[in-house]
Amino acid sequence: MTGWRRAVTIAAVAIPAMFIAAIGAAQFRRGGRFAAVPIATAGDFDGSFMFCRIAFRQNPYGDGDGWSVDYPRADLNLSFRLSELTKTSVSRDETGEFKHVVLRLTDPLLFHCPFVMLTEPGGSFFDEMEAERLREYVLKGGFLWVDDFWGPDAWRNWSEQIAKALPPGQYPINDLPLDHSIFHTLYSVTHVPQIPSIGFWMRGGRTSERGPLSADPHVRAIVDGRGRILVLMTFNTDFGDAFEREGDDHEYFLRFAPDGYAFGINAIVYALSH
Repeated sequence: MTGWRRAVTIAAVAIPAMFIAAIGAAQFRRGGRFAAVPIATAGDFDGSFMFCRIAFRQNPYGDGDGWSVDYPRADLNLSFRLSELTKTSVSRDETGEFKHVVLRLTDPLLFHCPFVMLTEPGGSFFDEMEAERLREYVLKGGFLWVDDFWGPDAWRNWSEQIAKALPPGQYPINDLPLDHSIFHTLYSVTHVPQIPSIGFWMRGGRTSERGPLSADPHVRAIVDGRGRILVLMTFNTDFGDAFEREGDDHEYFLRFAPDGYAFGINAIVYALSH
């Protein structure tokens, strides 16, 4: 897997100014949500970055709406922004569309993905084989970002599931300080933004989806013995909607997309370079 750690060339652009200047071209991801779910095949991997999303079974005792929340527009839009705002090579298909795939944790092709994302982990369930494969994946150099889960019930379920793969006695979960390198890999992120779903925000402009139970957003992580992030967790916030919904509402875009993409691009560049 050392092939993942190729040099990532970046172009430092002032992200809010870039977004506002390009806003007409920016808001291009509309259309159907599930036209076709692209399940990964070996031929999809060409050496360029490709967005990999984890599909999982739902836990009836969890708190979450499933693996497909924000899919596929978040995957496509973040890939587009990575291509636009850095010089990272991003994979495209024969039509020029950005490639993205969905995998289960037990898929052997998981190990071709240096970066994977899982949304709504508060509703996830891992069996023994899935937990074992996830542990193997991150310890061999993989990077998992989980996003969009809110409040104590969602946190309880996620902490139980990830403990099956990475027991907290050996791999504790901690909040990342704002001086951690992931906040400054390319763009300087000076606070943890609370990004609500667009539907919640449009019903009154609030940002905490579980009220006082989710008032404080967190960026947490599990790291290895060298300090490399294995699992990134953005809790009480929804970066995925900042990506998915950038074309749906101009005010939502201006308020949440710059912070969302600054951190999202930082996370990918961190994953590809560590």
